[in-house]
Amino acid sequence: MANSRLLAADELTSAALQSYAQAAHEDLAVGHAIEGRLRRVVRESWERSLRNMKSLEPLEPHLLLGDEELEAYRRNHPLAAIMPVIHQLLVRPSHDGGLLVAVGDEHGRLLWVEGDKELRRKAAGINFVSGADWSESYVGTSAPGTALALGNSVQIAGAEHFNHAVHPWSCTAVPLHDPDSGSVLGVVDITGGEDAVGRYTLSLVEATVAAAEAQLRVQRLQNRGAQPRRTGRSTTAASAGKSLYRDSLQILGREQGVLNLSGEAVPLSERHAEILTVLALNPQGLSAEELAVLVYPAGASVTTVRAELVRMRRLLQRHGDVILPQSRPYRLPRELVV
Repeated sequence: MANSRLLAADELTSAALQSYAQAAHEDLAVGHAIEGRLRRVVRESWERSLRNMKSLEPLEPHLLLGDEELEAYRRNHPLAAIMPVIHQLLVRPSHDGGLLVAVGDEHGRLLWVEGDKELRRKAAGINFVSGADWSESYVGTSAPGTALALGNSVQIAGAEHFNHAVHPWSCTAVPLHDPDSGSVLGVVDITGGEDAVGRYTLSLVEATVAAAEAQLRVQRLQNRGAQPRRTGRSTTAASAGKSLYRDSLQILGREQGVLNLSGEAVPLSERHAEILTVLALNPQGLSAEELAVLVYPAGASVTTVRAELVRMRRLLQRHGDVILPQSRPYRLPRELVV
């Protein structure tokens, strides 16, 4: 079957797709082979799960880290540096959206689980909590564990989970990579009901991960740029840091965004900063409908989005045309570091 990226939310959670998964569970329970109509990504994950797990019975994820160990581990993990980005782009909106945001390390151990309070209470019932092991090898198919196993984005809906206890849930997960080595540092996941595999959820999580990786890259360039002043070595890294910030958008730790164009700082409203951020993280371009979903969490008409873009263009034209958004689809004419 088609990859989950090509399926809309109503297809992932459709009665037909869920019935295929339920039938596959029934086949496994009586010793039959895995049902062939499962999506390929799910079928292959189930096959790995069967090899790694000793029983088909539901297995509660193991709590590997206690409170003190977890706090120390989180504090020293590279993911801690990008949590402000994830909190801003995913966690804050999730409180009103009935969703959970989980960030795990490269081994599938959940380090942060935040979001809707009532949903967090329910998730504790399946031990979807900070410190628990949600690797594919331990609990079977789930978006966080399977995304890490594949090194790719994954969406898993309802009965596609290998563990029966997780069937009421759906999830979308994207691996986060080290900007220097390219190795996987961890995974960012959205978990909840059908909205967790919504049409634009995957794009939103991927955009957030891209922003987090960019933030980590900027921080490392800043650190490297500071070294020559202490050691007297080459200032190449410092120069790289300056050029990186020449055309950039700063959005964290401030009420307004600041757009830096060739050394000139342009203050932006919160809405204009959000639009530029989404466009910068989607260089392939977005339709007005997609932009409306990503910028306005509660939804907005295409007319509203287009009107806001007209106002933003007028503002940016005062500072030249190097970063004016293009249309059909909406996109930036050049790279903008967020």
